[in-house]
Amino acid sequence: MAAPISFISTLPSLLACPLQPSFPLLPHKRTNGSIVCHQSMDESQISSGGYLIKRRDLVGCFGAAITVEVISSSGPFTERAMAADLIQRRQRSEFQSKVKETLFTALKGHPELLPSILTLALNDAMTYDKATKSGGPNGSIRLRSEIGRPENSELSAAMDLLVEAKKEIDSYSKGGPISFADLIQYAAQAAVKKTFLDSAIRKCGGNEEKGRLLYSAYGSNVGLV
Repeated sequence: MAAPISFISTLPSLLACPLQPSFPLLPHKRTNGSIVCHQSMDESQISSGGYLIKRRDLVGCFGAAITVEVISSSGPFTERAMAADLIQRRQRSEFQSKVKETLFTALKGHPELLPSILTLALNDAMTYDKATKSGGPNGSIRLRSEIGRPENSELSAAMDLLVEAKKEIDSYSKGGPISFADLIQYAAQAAVKKTFLDSAIRKCGGNEEKGRLLYSAYGSNVGLV
C-alpha cells in the first residue's frame, strides 16, 4: 500500500526552499543597426529581493518537499515489511528443517535405499540440456516416461518411499504441497547426512550418542568414510 502524501504539509517546505534568482533580460538595444540581447543583474533588484521565480525552481521545490514527506511517512510501513520478511524467513527455515527431518526418519527405516535416493536425485538433475535450457532437477523423473528408462529401472522403490513421505510433509505444510523437485533434492541431502552419520557412529564403536556428537562437531569434513 502506497504511503499517504499530504500536499498541504509540503507548503512550509516550499516556502523555506531557497530559490535561485533568474535575471531578467534587458530591453533590446540597437547598436549600429543590430539588436543585442544580454543578461544583466540590477543591484537594486538584488537588494530589494526582487527575484523572478523560474518554473524549474518551483517544480524542484515541490519535488524535494514531496520526497521528504514520503520518506518520513514510510517509516512505520518499512518496519512492518521488514518484520514480516523476518517472520517469513524463520517459518521457511523451520519448514525446511522439518522436511529434512521427516525424510531422514523415512530413510532411517530403509537404509538399503540410500544409494537409490542419491542416484534418483542425480539422474533427475542430469536431464538438463544446455542448448534448450530444459530439464534439470525438476522432479520429472517421477513420470513414467523417465522412471521407466533402463538407467532408472532400480529407482522405483526409492520413488515410492518419497511419495509416501510427501503425504506426511503435505499434511503439515502451510504453503501448499511440496514439489517433487524440492522433495527429491531434500531427500538426497538427508541421504548424505544419514551416510556420514552412520560412518561417525561406526567410528565411535557403534555408540550413537558419541557418533552424533562427532558428526555435529565435524559434519562431512572429517573423512568418516
